[in-house]
Amino acid sequence: KVLGNWGENMLDQILERSGLQLGLHYRRQSSAKDGSGEQRFLDVVIDLPDDRHLVIDSKVSLKAYEEYVNSADETARGQHLAAHVDCIRTHFRGLGAKRYQESHGISTPDFVLMYVPIEAAFFVAVGQEPGLFSEALERNVVLITNSTLLATLRTVSHVWRLADQQKNALEIAARGGRLYDKFVGFVDDLQGIGAALDNAHKIWEEANKKLHLGAGNL
Repeated sequence: KVLGNWGENMLDQILERSGLQLGLHYRRQSSAKDGSGEQRFLDVVIDLPDDRHLVIDSKVSLKAYEEYVNSADETARGQHLAAHVDCIRTHFRGLGAKRYQESHGISTPDFVLMYVPIEAAFFVAVGQEPGLFSEALERNVVLITNSTLLATLRTVSHVWRLADQQKNALEIAARGGRLYDKFVGFVDDLQGIGAALDNAHKIWEEANKKLHLGAGNL
C-alpha cells in the first residue's frame, strides 16, 4: 500500500514537471465507457491537439518485487522475481484486452502507457525476461518508467506549444486580414471624401465667378 501511494506521488510529480497543466492538458482519475457500455477507470488521460489522447495506467502491483528485494533467501528471491515478472505480464495482458482506444469520449493512439514507478523493478523484470517489453508492445501496451514517462510528457508539452504557436499565428493572420480590409475601406472612404471636396470646390469656384469674379457677375 505504501509503495502504491509512493508510485502515485511520483506520477503526480512527473506530470507537474512535464510542463503540462492539470485540467488543461491532462485529467486524473477519469472514467469512460467502452463499446460494450462497461465503465473504464483511467488513471491519467493526456489530451493532445486535434482531440487525441494518451492513456496512462499506474495500477501495476509491485508487491512481489518488494518481497524479492527484502528476501534474504536466494530460493525465495527467485520465486518472488518470477512472481514479479508474472504480475507485470498479467497486468499488460489485461490492459491490452481492455481496448481503451475504443472507449467513448476519448480518442487514443493504438497503445496504452503502463507506468512502472520503480525503474529497478522494470529492469530486473526485463533482465529476467528480455522479451517482456516486446510482448507487451504486441498487445498495444508500452512499458514506461520515470525517465521515459517524463521524456514522453515533455514531448507532448512541446507539441502543445507548437500547436498554440500555430493557432496564434493563424489568429494573427486572420486579424491582420480583417485589419487590412478595414484599411482598404478607410482609404476608399478618404478617396470619396477627396472627390467630394474637389467637386464642392469646383462648384464653389463657379458660384464665386457668378457672384463677383466672372464676366457679368452680380
